[in-house]
Amino acid sequence: MTAINRRTFVQLSGATAFAGALGLPHVARAAGGKVVIIGGGPGGATTARYLKLANPDIDVTLIEPNELYHTCFMSNEVLGGERTIEQIQVGYDGLKKIGVNVVHDFATGIDGGAKTVATKGGQSFAFDRCVVAPGIDFNYTHEGITEADAGNVPHAWKAGEQTTILRKQLEAMEDGGLVAIVAPADPFRCPPGPYERASLIAGYLKEHKPKSKVIIIDPKEKFAKQGLFTGAWKKLYGFETDNSLIEWLPFAKVGGISKVDAGTKEIVTDFETFKPAVLNYIPQQTAGKIAMDAGLADEKGWCPVDKQTFESKKVAGVHVIGDAAIATAMPKSGYSANSQGKVTAAAIAAILAGKEPVTPSYVNTCYSIAGKDYGFSVAAVYRYNAEKDVIGGVEGAGGLTPGDASPEQFKREVGYAHSWYNNIRKDSWG
Repeated sequence: MTAINRRTFVQLSGATAFAGALGLPHVARAAGGKVVIIGGGPGGATTARYLKLANPDIDVTLIEPNELYHTCFMSNEVLGGERTIEQIQVGYDGLKKIGVNVVHDFATGIDGGAKTVATKGGQSFAFDRCVVAPGIDFNYTHEGITEADAGNVPHAWKAGEQTTILRKQLEAMEDGGLVAIVAPADPFRCPPGPYERASLIAGYLKEHKPKSKVIIIDPKEKFAKQGLFTGAWKKLYGFETDNSLIEWLPFAKVGGISKVDAGTKEIVTDFETFKPAVLNYIPQQTAGKIAMDAGLADEKGWCPVDKQTFESKKVAGVHVIGDAAIATAMPKSGYSANSQGKVTAAAIAAILAGKEPVTPSYVNTCYSIAGKDYGFSVAAVYRYNAEKDVIGGVEGAGGLTPGDASPEQFKREVGYAHSWYNNIRKDSWG
């Protein structure tokens, strides 16, 4: 990497360093206000925590239906057998300890005029500012499969129960069975995720079911970190040989999918039919349901925002962050959501204090683990350009693991990935 190395990125994830980097304002304690946050993932949790760091007198309510949150990042290690489901779950006690009011309920409506949020449990919360961090929802586009089929054909793109279902299916599959991953079209949460998943499933098969293999049926002709993944697959799984444990099938090879049978798990494409023992179908994606219902999304299903403050361009006083937001160059990732949460917290704290928000910077780093002692990453620093209204990469900052890295370097990246995971958990949820 150049300019900013991985050690610096780990340091920047800490509260003190990032508060300074973002210009988090020191707000007089008399300047309070009510902020309601919908969604307790890394974006929503980070916003809640950093609002309280900016000004403990801000009344912060976080609405999240689940008492335990399962992180999507590192959930592929559960599928590969390197972690348990319990090791990717986190609670909300850290936020409660600093004064965040955590409400376990479903947000069902946002009234931007009245400035209230309604919940399934019949509660109503008033706000001066609202932050919506709803994650994603799914758009099932292929004939023969719906959301109701996820118990038999899991997506596992929202970690937790779905992760457990897919892991149990892999364990129950006989040696010699085929695992098929259907990847979604862009844009979607965690662009390298399907390919990391294929890698770690192949690692499990290599050790426990060597007669099996995993295929990726992909509507795209290229994917994130493609060179690094295929390099790893060649070294670890015999990629592009007759005995490869992984096969990538882009649109050019198999065409489009015309039908998916949720009962038999049969996949019919333009050129070929597949009958896997385990089918991991990852649907096309949109912003989470509450964002769609509240009129925060555009015709493509994603939420346009002011990229300086992440305030919605459709509903004043409501901010949208994380996977649901249109953040130009920033990918839809957990670390992006964490960074956007800090930017949004700083902006809201300034607005409530009658101050102008600062021009923000953002960061993202994304680690991928391809197998035992084999990882790699991409990292970037971003800056808001008001003239162009874009979040663009800062030239010379960040970088990508070189494809010709040494075995020790690839092994070190796995350690960095695990360290990053521990840090972002603490930084987001306390």
